[in-house]
Amino acid sequence: MDSGIKKEAFKTNIGGQALMEGVMMRGPSKIAIAVRKPNKEIELKVEEINDLSDRFKILKLPIIRGAYKLIDAMKVGIDSLTYSASFWEEDEVQKSSNKDSFFKKIFKDKYDDVVMAVTILVSFAIAAGLFMILPSLVAGLLKDKLDSKVLLNLVEGLIRLLVFGIYIYYISKLEDIRRVFEYHGSEHKSISCYEAREELTVENVRKYPIVHPRCGTSFLFMVMIISIIVLSFFGWPSIGMRILTRIIALPIIAGIAYEVNRVIGKSDKKICKLLAKPGMAIQKFATVREPDDSMIEVAITSLKAVIPEDGVSDVWK
Repeated sequence: MDSGIKKEAFKTNIGGQALMEGVMMRGPSKIAIAVRKPNKEIELKVEEINDLSDRFKILKLPIIRGAYKLIDAMKVGIDSLTYSASFWEEDEVQKSSNKDSFFKKIFKDKYDDVVMAVTILVSFAIAAGLFMILPSLVAGLLKDKLDSKVLLNLVEGLIRLLVFGIYIYYISKLEDIRRVFEYHGSEHKSISCYEAREELTVENVRKYPIVHPRCGTSFLFMVMIISIIVLSFFGWPSIGMRILTRIIALPIIAGIAYEVNRVIGKSDKKICKLLAKPGMAIQKFATVREPDDSMIEVAITSLKAVIPEDGVSDVWK
């Protein structure tokens, strides 16, 4: 752009997450967290990525990589949220640290790792219970009225989509969450501006849409759709077996959904754009809001910190 020549737009593999008064961006080799502190200054934290898939190549295989990336994204996301919240909840953190002192004595240097592992397990259990097990239990009430196992799985899938929609709608009404969703919009806008090869300024970023085809919301919606297909192969066994199969199938479903979203995200074909529309509609309806300029500044700060240097590619493949 310094030469005055407009470079061709591209799709980047840089992704992000909205935080409490902040934005996390993840590039090819770095993770950056920018937070707007109570004194209105922007705090920036940058770390090198230590990806297990670089050491264990099996984690890069199709399907497996999707399940791994889901778990890894949960870990990074929870860690980033905890960091951003620390600037706004110092009193609560102090009280919590006093209560946790007993466990810190037991686990010592492993305390943070144990807390992270427990948090991920609890998050996974809640997600499995709310979006996998509950719909199956409700659909099971219709077993006497629906003889077809395919129809029962279809009804379960529709209930899952309904639960997902209700959940997203109601959390979007919470004031604190609404601000997070506004930061979500700043994340999308800044990435879209970067992909258009425009200079990352507030003025340039502001004009881009708040939705993005490779958003995590679209991925979650795809998980819901894929689950209807995958779980149909398990038939309609006893309630115990249904719970077990749905828990076991969740990583597989996530892996398939990742591969589907990967194809949709990097293609400009009409069919792919059509498949991306439901996820983008959910973003606009619930999970993304228009940010103010101060939020855009935070997103730009985070994004600039992970843009790779010469020789390193961030093109979506």
